[in-house]
Amino acid sequence: MKRWRWKNLCLHSRLGALALLLGVTLAVAAVDVDRMLLSITGRYGEKGGQNFREWREMLGQAGALPEADKLRRVNEFFGRHIRFQSDQQVWKVVDYWATPLESLGQGAGDCEDYVIAKYFSLIELGVERSKLRWIYVVATLGTPGNGVTEPHMVLGYYATPGAEPLVLDNLTSSILPASRRPDLAPVFSFNSDGIWKQGAGTKSGSVDQLSLWRGLMQKMKDDGYEP
Repeated sequence: MKRWRWKNLCLHSRLGALALLLGVTLAVAAVDVDRMLLSITGRYGEKGGQNFREWREMLGQAGALPEADKLRRVNEFFGRHIRFQSDQQVWKVVDYWATPLESLGQGAGDCEDYVIAKYFSLIELGVERSKLRWIYVVATLGTPGNGVTEPHMVLGYYATPGAEPLVLDNLTSSILPASRRPDLAPVFSFNSDGIWKQGAGTKSGSVDQLSLWRGLMQKMKDDGYEP
């Protein structure tokens, strides 16, 4: 079985009141829940608002769980609440990184949008940023030897710096170690702390140099969501 080379990866360049009502207790500093609810309901209607309320409820329930259970709850939630659609279908552009509110509002998104929503949800639940990386891979779809390949994004969770990562992927509901995902060939990785280049043991730059990341951070700030 193919083993992944995970240690040295980096980014692909393209690539309040309501809380009390829901009984939400989060593991990190509170976000502006009321502002976000007004924003998502105003833009996307009651369905978007309902997705948002269910998201906040899930986070509240998962706050005291062990880390492995937090991964499972977050992964299951977005698997149920977001259907896969391309950026062209949802946003009418070739490449767009949606905020968690945008994905919940639309109820749809592509692989990067799943990763974004899961990443920031887990951070809000108290998972250390250093344990999480967005990983750009080449995915083989179909049977071995007869499949087609395409660019794809997954979220990797590293229990310790040198550990084999667990893979959270919208292609499957199972969270599996990287060695059990021979259909994925890792290429690059990054997180809020920086960018890692293949073959380098240290960070090679700041994630802020990426225009899609900067745009995502600004949109999240505008939404009042900065976990």
